[in-house]
Amino acid sequence: MVEVLVNNYNPKDFKSDQEIRWCPGCGDHAVLNSIYKALAELGVSKEKIVFISGIGCSSRFPYYMDTYGFHGIHGRAPAIATGVKTANPELSVWQITGDGDALAIGGNHFIHAIRRNIDINILLFNNEIYGLTKGQYSPTSAKGIKTKTSPFGTVEEPFSVGELVIGAKGNFFARTIDTNLALSTQIYIEAAKHNGTSVIEILQNCIIFNDGIHDNIDKKDVRADRTLILEHGKPMIFGSENEKGLILDGLKIKVVKIGENGIKENNLLVHDAFEVNSGIQYMLANMRYPEYPVALGVIRQVPGPTYEISVKEQIEAIRDTARIKCMDDLLHSGFTWVVD
Repeated sequence: MVEVLVNNYNPKDFKSDQEIRWCPGCGDHAVLNSIYKALAELGVSKEKIVFISGIGCSSRFPYYMDTYGFHGIHGRAPAIATGVKTANPELSVWQITGDGDALAIGGNHFIHAIRRNIDINILLFNNEIYGLTKGQYSPTSAKGIKTKTSPFGTVEEPFSVGELVIGAKGNFFARTIDTNLALSTQIYIEAAKHNGTSVIEILQNCIIFNDGIHDNIDKKDVRADRTLILEHGKPMIFGSENEKGLILDGLKIKVVKIGENGIKENNLLVHDAFEVNSGIQYMLANMRYPEYPVALGVIRQVPGPTYEISVKEQIEAIRDTARIKCMDDLLHSGFTWVVD
């Protein structure tokens, strides 16, 4: 959780002098602009912000931020971000990663950062492809998709990012899409204010190697019927005329139409992002079109002790009761003798 200050920033204050080298039309541009807006609204001093990345198209992000930054190696950004945050808990630490960088070579780092609940914000760009290395299938690519490394179609089941995060004891999971800057900006603000690991899955378009991968839910004429924007404390309603909703039917979520079979708005599920029991949040994170709308917004947001504060408190407690206070104490402790 960052300490919100009173700096009067504009989004342009966070833009670096580096030329942006993403392809024209890449969804990364929209993500970058929404981060500029979120940081300006948060008002945290630029000197207290760090962006850390691994390898991939999205991992060029630190170059485009007028903050501190570190471009790491493939899959290892969580290890660097963990060290930075543990060494200086006052910093606002943002990790930039992609579906390949985070969930393939970086998979173990990813789940253990979440499990430890380190107070970092992980932006996971999910375009379901390896873009930087020219179009190989990734851990989130749909089963059967034909790519450079699966010319006859993949035979693997893809990861669900939300399922992985919640399964790793994650306390904050949200999902947005690159085209919705307003929603993205608000989610990034909520993530920054959350005390613990925040994971935001960003459904992002790779215009060169996987163009239109999210069009089935994001085209203007279908978006309202195929996505559900969750808001804490509000019923789960969607549709072009707000005529559809979700109910709990036994142990499953079910799509219903308001007004049919006696269904009223007060029969619908009400979103509770702060519920500790992750059962319904888990189902929401895993909803897929065409059976369900895809859930966007903050899906899970619950409190919990953070790693870096727990480490700090442990060190202070040991220091208070330790017999050895300095190097001289250590050298003269235990069995010692003098050599003539």
